[in-house]
Amino acid sequence: MKNLKLKSARAALDMSQQQLADIVGVSRQTINAIEKGDYNPTINLCISICKAVNKTLNELFWE
Repeated sequence: MKNLKLKSARAALDMSQQQLADIVGVSRQTINAIEKGDYNPTINLCISICKAVNKTLNELFWE
């Protein structure tokens, strides 16, 4: 399932996939895979992403 909430939150901050990847310490391809729904990130990565885009886990990763 695509993670459009992550893509939207990132875009709202005018942040590229590469910029987010650099902040959380993963590759751009990992961010892309998460957004496409091809990769299920660890809880620690989810938390790091949430902090980087100022969102909660509920807002980005759960329905």
